Amino acid sequence: METIRRTLMEHPMALVWPVVIFLATFAAGWLMRRLILRALRAWTSRTQSRAGLILTEALRGPILIWTVILGVHLGLQSSELPPRITEWGAKTLLVLWIVSLTIMCVRIAGNLVRFYGDQVPGALPVTTLTENLAQLAVVLLGIVLLLKAIGLEITPMLTALGVGGLAVALALQDTLSNLFAGFYVAVARQIRLGDYIKLNTGEEGYVCDIGWRNTTIRGLGNNMIIIPNSKLAQAIVTNYYLPEKRMSASLQVGVSYECDPERIERVLLEVARQSAGEIPGMLSEPAPSVAFDPGFGESALGFTLGFQVAEFANQFGVRHELRKRIFRRFKEEGIEMPFPTRTVFLHAADSAEPVKPKAPEGRR
Repeated sequence: METIRRTLMEHPMALVWPVVIFLATFAAGWLMRRLILRALRAWTSRTQSRAGLILTEALRGPILIWTVILGVHLGLQSSELPPRITEWGAKTLLVLWIVSLTIMCVRIAGNLVRFYGDQVPGALPVTTLTENLAQLAVVLLGIVLLLKAIGLEITPMLTALGVGGLAVALALQDTLSNLFAGFYVAVARQIRLGDYIKLNTGEEGYVCDIGWRNTTIRGLGNNMIIIPNSKLAQAIVTNYYLPEKRMSASLQVGVSYECDPERIERVLLEVARQSAGEIPGMLSEPAPSVAFDPGFGESALGFTLGFQVAEFANQFGVRHELRKRIFRRFKEEGIEMPFPTRTVFLHAADSAEPVKPKAPEGRR
């Protein structure tokens, strides 16, 4: 500070020219920022490009910051301040530029992963974990550049981190296990965002996010279930969306023993084939099928109607509508759907012969 004060006393006009250069640079940068952003907005509006939107949002603030940094740098170079001060100022400006550039690249990396991750063949799925990993890689690169800019050696720091890394790993064992498990789940692509999964422990729902510590799924009741990544990686998981969303579903129907099985099969197939083009979520291909299974029940002949649905959640609405249509068709055809019944034999106290109860009138 004493050196700067002495310089200003000896040369009162020493800062006039640097200030003029700074103001001129700032004005030019502000004008250029407006032109660049206007051109990017026009290009984005014309091409509907997400890349243009990402660049526009990312460059909005940094361009003005870089203009200030450039103006101060040119002003320092044209000033009559001592070389030591100008060198210190230049290094400070370089640090600020690296920090602002890193922040901008972090935003761009996160947006690129979010918008384009699913469109690149073989790329990792778009999750909080993959987005954070991309941003972390940019931050680490920025830290390396920052350390080089201020003249610090990286090798001794890496050695120190390697020695202390073991203690940190032991202290964060659970956190690291969840992190690597989440990365494995994301890379394996056996569980993807939007898939409907069910764990062997009973939890089930749609996968909403895979984070660095846990995976979030949303149940059919719209409740959020938080599962640690390490537990998910060790669980037996049923994915109802792999190898495809289409899946088989079934509906059991019971009729009286007096009915003809061939007739029941024909009626059920007619109802199913007609419903395939009318009930939302029910597919016509592969065609519905009927099996005489479970067959001979205690009070009814059991049939199983098999059909295809577009995805897991559709089966509930399809079963609901099919039951109503089958019930109405059976009413029209005069097909009886019996109540559950049991035959009970009573033994008289003074006789070993069972006494058969009389069957209700109209039933045998």
